[in-house]
Amino acid sequence: MTGYDRYAIYYAPLPGALADFAARWLGWDAATGREVAHPDVPGLPRAVAGLTETPRKYGFHGTIKPPFRLAGGESAEKLHQAAAGLAARLAPVTLDGLALHRLGGFLALTPTGDASALATLAAEVVTGLDGFRAAPDAAEIARRRPDRLNPRQRALLDRWGYPYVLEEFRFHLTLTGDLPPGEVEVVETALAPLVAPLLPQPFTVDQLCLFGQAANGRFHILHRYTLSG
Repeated sequence: MTGYDRYAIYYAPLPGALADFAARWLGWDAATGREVAHPDVPGLPRAVAGLTETPRKYGFHGTIKPPFRLAGGESAEKLHQAAAGLAARLAPVTLDGLALHRLGGFLALTPTGDASALATLAAEVVTGLDGFRAAPDAAEIARRRPDRLNPRQRALLDRWGYPYVLEEFRFHLTLTGDLPPGEVEVVETALAPLVAPLLPQPFTVDQLCLFGQAANGRFHILHRYTLSG
């Protein structure tokens, strides 16, 4: 569990049809730490590898607490123990389901129905584990393009290291990188019938994962925690 550059708390589905398809679609299985062959999907404008290059290194996930470097004096083992303790106090969240949507120029699975309980859960994790997070350096701040953020998002970036937390949080499981307008519609049309039978209805978040980013940039699932509060 040591030797990782950054850590994050993500939601990742348990092994099954959705997790298996998503790992193949992205080309990276964070649970096994292995590259996997992309599926043959007809009707795409170009190879799956090109469409999924940006999200591949993260594996299939929904962000709860974004990636961070450990603060001085903290350790991965202490983070693991704190995450386990937090999960034991937090209750599972059930939403209506998941659906394929466009978010700007990329495609993702997003919750249907009222997602406020999930936002509350994420806020508990973001704030409850923040003592383990090192403050972002100038390069990390610059990667968030602060000039494009509204004042509240910039304040969240300064306080929590990421602009899309708390009231700006929007849960999603990313499936593509940012695509040109002419491509995103085509990919959505090709992908929709493949993912539709795999989407849970309802969708329950009853466990979270500690991910670690290796030196090569790829993220790995290090631990799963059951939400049992």
